[in-house]
Amino acid sequence: MADQTTTLDVHAREAAHSRETRRLRRSGQVPGVLYGGTGEPLAFAVAARTLRHALAAKGAVLELSIDGGPGTPAVLKDSQRHPVRGEIMHVDLLRVDLTVEIEATVPVVLVNFEQAPGIVEGGILEHVTRELTIQALPNDIPESIEVDVSGMEMNATIQLSAITAPAGITLLDDPDATVLASITPPSVSTESGDEVETETERVGEKPQAEAAADASSGDGSAE
Repeated sequence: MADQTTTLDVHAREAAHSRETRRLRRSGQVPGVLYGGTGEPLAFAVAARTLRHALAAKGAVLELSIDGGPGTPAVLKDSQRHPVRGEIMHVDLLRVDLTVEIEATVPVVLVNFEQAPGIVEGGILEHVTRELTIQALPNDIPESIEVDVSGMEMNATIQLSAITAPAGITLLDDPDATVLASITPPSVSTESGDEVETETERVGEKPQAEAAADASSGDGSAE
């Protein structure tokens, strides 16, 4: 479980127009907004490198320190990335009460797939659902939910109803309608090698009647 928080130092800023926001990004800062809870929305800026390290650290909760002030527990609600470079361009953080459960989205990780009989037989594993919506206390939100697929046979599927949620986690997606993974046979050609070779030979052959006519015509011209 994500039982620890990561401190994120940011600086308060005034809400700015697009020109000022672009200048902020060029200086290596990422604009963001903190909202929710009982406080007013607060615009802030944070060094891009500092933000990357904080988001990559273990734990869903960030201890947001604004201009060196006391920490405010918050979680990442949304982020905008550059469509080409993938850099974070804006973040929305949500204030949280560590004693109150919240909804969150966590990735699904398939494990032990190399051992699945369907994979050993040459089947293809499809990762159908890659994220799940959960409800948990902020500090109990896991980095991911692992699904063991080692027992999957060929043509098998695993639904959400087949897995047990970690302690303290409530799965909110439809358990019977949510397919997590499936294994299907590899696609094969309907023609065997012999059939393809025979067909190739036929392309270069003339019908027997046409071949006989050619032979007859050839004999007459020789006379």
